[in-house]
Amino acid sequence: MLKTRIITAVVLLVVVLAVLFSGSLPAVQALVALAFGAAVWEAFRLFTLRAAAVVAVCWTAAFAYTFFFHDGLAQARFWFLLASAIWLMRFFPSLKLGLPAPQGFGNTLLSMVYAVTLVACFVAMLVLFGRSPVYLLSAMAIVWVADIGAYFAGKAFGKRKLAPSISPGKSWEGAIGGWIAVLVLASATILAAPAVPLLQDTFAVHLQARLGWALALLALTVLVIASVVGDLYESQLKRRAGFKDSSNLLPGHGGVLDRIDALVPVLPLVALMGGWQ
Repeated sequence: MLKTRIITAVVLLVVVLAVLFSGSLPAVQALVALAFGAAVWEAFRLFTLRAAAVVAVCWTAAFAYTFFFHDGLAQARFWFLLASAIWLMRFFPSLKLGLPAPQGFGNTLLSMVYAVTLVACFVAMLVLFGRSPVYLLSAMAIVWVADIGAYFAGKAFGKRKLAPSISPGKSWEGAIGGWIAVLVLASATILAAPAVPLLQDTFAVHLQARLGWALALLALTVLVIASVVGDLYESQLKRRAGFKDSSNLLPGHGGVLDRIDALVPVLPLVALMGGWQ
């Protein structure tokens, strides 16, 4: 299993980096569209919808319109605002209040609202890539660093469960450790940027230049919280559906949603915080 995980991770990394730095926008669009299609398919499996194919086609059409037509991209800010409002008012409270039963209109409505957030996430990927591949990767790195920091801090210090009924392995100490890791790495990036040209096009550097230190660190804190909520929400969906992973599309890693769950609420927020200018 470990060998499979490593091989899959290496292949994915090589493919993603090769496409992002290829200089070909159609190649990037094709890769992102493929990932979006897989994520939508997995999402509707988690919602156990019989009409998943029909709904998935509808949302894929909405995604394609926003992505591949210039006038559609002008609507991106609407998607970002709507998705952020959905996470704040509907999905975050559900971590405490629970999800509707898998059968019935409430679940169908929830699935369609979740699809809105997926559209916003993948639109944000292209919008952030429009700034530069480094800018997009630096925004995604916030989630990766928070996850890695949470893992090691949780292993070393974790005692108080963060959401025992949803994800028993996560702890408050782990979440705090991930938050500290993000702030430390972002601060180091900002301080080192004047001497390292590659770092000058990262999200943290642009954020600090635009907002100042205090607001930049506050914004990063909001993003870390959003990443935790995104991770827990997908775990809640999987637990309700009785799935360990969202799918088996990525050998050793589960599905696409398992890899991007924390990015879904984060990337639209990044765009709103200054990633799209």
